[in-house]
Amino acid sequence: MCRNIRTLFNFAPPATYDEIRAASLQFVRKISGFGAPSKANEAAFHRAVDEVAHAARHLVGALVTDAPAKNREAEAAKAKARSAVRFGKRSG
Repeated sequence: MCRNIRTLFNFAPPATYDEIRAASLQFVRKISGFGAPSKANEAAFHRAVDEVAHAARHLVGALVTDAPAKNREAEAAKAKARSAVRFGKRSG
């Protein structure tokens, strides 16, 4: 479930609201154990996503580094290469 949570800090351009919200949704799904909440838990689930997204936006905005910002496309290419090595050697 959490494989979709990506590092959001130190990218150019900075993480968007949608990226932070998606990571927050994945986090809440993981800790709640729900892919989608029942009607009884829906309000609490969505409130948690909102609160985690709010905290994540503040965190990403407050962090500092001297490292140069990472390029999204280059990082995606590295991840794809790691995945190919990891899963490409599986026998079937």
